[in-house]
Amino acid sequence: MKKIFEEIFSLFVIVVGALLASFSVICILIPNDAIDYGTAGIAIIISKLTGFNLSLCVLFTFIPFWILGAKRLGKTFGFKSLLGSAVYTAGLEVFERVPFELNTEHFLAVVFGGAILGFGLALILRMGGCIDGSEILANIIVDYLSEKTGKNHSLTYILLAFNACVYIVAFLVINQNAALMSLLVYVVATSVITNVTDHFDAIKQVTIITKDPDNIMREIKEQLNKTCTLMNSYGMIAGENKTLICYVSYFELQKMKEIISRNKGSFSTVSTVDEILR
Repeated sequence: MKKIFEEIFSLFVIVVGALLASFSVICILIPNDAIDYGTAGIAIIISKLTGFNLSLCVLFTFIPFWILGAKRLGKTFGFKSLLGSAVYTAGLEVFERVPFELNTEHFLAVVFGGAILGFGLALILRMGGCIDGSEILANIIVDYLSEKTGKNHSLTYILLAFNACVYIVAFLVINQNAALMSLLVYVVATSVITNVTDHFDAIKQVTIITKDPDNIMREIKEQLNKTCTLMNSYGMIAGENKTLICYVSYFELQKMKEIISRNKGSFSTVSTVDEILR
């Protein structure tokens, strides 16, 4: 019952986060000449240039990245991301019909809207979902680079490059003010996300203490294509144990938690790693 309640609660939080994000975009950011970042930013630019329905642009822009993410990061991630995206898209439609006006300076409105957007996206990320295709793409690229080079890479630089391209396009095809305001949105939103999610773009070290490590290591290798460091350890009560150390991205953390939950009798901790030296 506890696990069922936790899952229902996580879905509820994702819905709340998606509604906060869509409210911020429609009611605060766009009226103040700013746009979202990532794939949603691309969708807003397309909608402004073509006149197509914004919610449909957002949905069709996100779907290809969602397919890649669901395949790579698992069914749970795929379901939660699809739920978040569906609620976000529906929220865009609903809030377009809500008469809301924030009578303040553009700068203050954009900062406030960026904070709400960041908090909404952070809630979704905390619960194991995602509604921004750029983050999924960055995770896939990082995994590919890690497999090819044998080194761990951060999502930060890829996300910065992706969003830099979005804002350059906004600068060229919309106007300078929109690009600069949108850059402010990105700075505020990512600052909020970083604090709420404990640096989602950083590498995560998972330490697992267990008496039976073989099945855990096998699942980590099969499902995440990761290896582990295995060490002997000793507990004052449990006696001899094995300690596994594995490094994953934030988006892989949800699948790691599922692996650990299926293997009872283990104790695990997660910590943020700023840098790995080789």
